[in-house]
Amino acid sequence: MTTEPNPTPKEPSRLYRMWDSDLAYAFRTAPVAIAATLVALIIIGGAVFAPWLATMNPFNPAELNLMNGFTPPMEPNAFTGETFLMGADNQGRDMLSTILYGTRTSLFVGAMAVLFAMVLGISVGLFAGWRGGWVDSALMRVADVQLAFPAILIALLVFGIARGFIPDNLRDQLAIWVLIVAIGLSDWVQFARVVRGATMVEKNKEYVQAARVIGAHPVKIMFRHILPNVMGPVLVIATISLALAIIAEATLSFLGVGVPPTQPSLGTLIRIGQSFLISGEWWILLFPALTLLALALSVNLLGDWLRDALNPRLR
Repeated sequence: MTTEPNPTPKEPSRLYRMWDSDLAYAFRTAPVAIAATLVALIIIGGAVFAPWLATMNPFNPAELNLMNGFTPPMEPNAFTGETFLMGADNQGRDMLSTILYGTRTSLFVGAMAVLFAMVLGISVGLFAGWRGGWVDSALMRVADVQLAFPAILIALLVFGIARGFIPDNLRDQLAIWVLIVAIGLSDWVQFARVVRGATMVEKNKEYVQAARVIGAHPVKIMFRHILPNVMGPVLVIATISLALAIIAEATLSFLGVGVPPTQPSLGTLIRIGQSFLISGEWWILLFPALTLLALALSVNLLGDWLRDALNPRLR
């Protein structure tokens, strides 16, 4: 009688391993993080799918009807009979559609600014931590000087200087990209300082010394061996910085030095609504402000949870 060999145990799928990980368990047991994620996904999803969810393109003059101007929420317009969930603004634009499209602009500016700050900060931090000496001291003194000034002031300065060199006929076309660079340059320091400290620790470990012995190029060692081991804190900072970048964009646009009126963001919508608040059209200001608050707060809470979840002292 022959016995069949024991079957080889089936390896769990990658999806199951992710679901069974410590990070996934920490997320499932954190109701605040779950709620923040749902709110963020709803707002971000609405912005991404705005062309399909919005009832109109609020930035297309052909779709506007000035007769719908100042229509209160859930009340039929006296002239057209149309009803809007969040009302209509002074130009007859559906506020819900306007918020969906405005959130797209705010998210794009915030995400690109964080990406720019992250790339710049990681590069400076890796280089300073790897080289050390006077190079490290010089770069960190520059970072210390920038930390002495408020980030919004740095962004205003960079934005103003850049617009001074841009021709008048290109200012509106390049305004968003100038804003991205301005916010990114005001936010790279924290990435650089964290990566620099982690690099100074990692470069003395055995795996880095082994890579040096076999003749690996320093750039390859920094980006292939050291960088993956310092990405945990970087992702936490990026998540929190996204909320700050969105608020910075809204602040600059509210002051009239950010996104041009032809490409409104949440900050521009708040600036427009603020001028009608005294006359009683409260919904023009309230709904964009609540959207900005909910988006920034949910992303910030998610970043706080991620920071705690990745902290080995709190596991």
